[in-house]
Amino acid sequence: MSATTYPVRDAMTMLRRNLKHAQRYPSMTVTVVIMPIVMLLMFVYFFGGALGEGIEIPGGGSGRDAYTNYLAPGILLMTVASSSIATAISVCTDMTERIINRFRTMAISRSSVLVGHVLGNMIQTVLALLLTLGVALAVGFRPEASVVEWAAAGGLLLLLAFALAWLSAAMGLSSDSVETASNAPMPLTLLPFLGSAIVTPDSMPAGIRWFAEYQPFTPLTETVRGLLSGSEIGNNGWIALAWLAGLSLLGYLWSMAAFKKAVKR
Repeated sequence: MSATTYPVRDAMTMLRRNLKHAQRYPSMTVTVVIMPIVMLLMFVYFFGGALGEGIEIPGGGSGRDAYTNYLAPGILLMTVASSSIATAISVCTDMTERIINRFRTMAISRSSVLVGHVLGNMIQTVLALLLTLGVALAVGFRPEASVVEWAAAGGLLLLLAFALAWLSAAMGLSSDSVETASNAPMPLTLLPFLGSAIVTPDSMPAGIRWFAEYQPFTPLTETVRGLLSGSEIGNNGWIALAWLAGLSLLGYLWSMAAFKKAVKR
């Protein structure tokens, strides 16, 4: 085998281990999937009529149906953010249960442990996205995207899942307990609310509007929304890709540094 074959093989082994855990203990997966769906149903049926009439929806239209088309892309991003919590918990569980010490005595690539968690989370995120999208379509979401635009939107969501999985892995490694690890990624799940996922930033007070316009989830939301609606995305696409590259690099470097520190304890 080549020098690169062993790390890939070890990562696939850790991926299978991670998926086995998710299969045997599905409560975490169910929890992170249900929350975005509950938010979708709540905002569509409880507040959709009022919000659809009370804000200016880009692309025109008003009422619950127009608001559903506005809301659904933001909920998809919330699904990705919520799914990242599972990575922090599973990584912290490995550290607190000292299974990492056992892995250190085995002839495996150390980085494969984290890669397995990240890839496993991305697979679970894809399943969560498909379920959320199915519910969104059932409640009235009507995208007008071409096949290429669907592929671009899906790729962007996968890149976000990749970036947040590495960030969550780093948070799990830096946490002293599973409870702390479960709370650490919460700010990531709240950022879409403070962007353009629920309402347009133009409807917000000045200070909050400034934060909403310049935080990473707003260009991401606007890009996915534009792709799925078949409308122009302007510079949001490039800004979103720049944010994703920066977050991915930050998460990877942070997790590698935290992992090296953890295994030396």
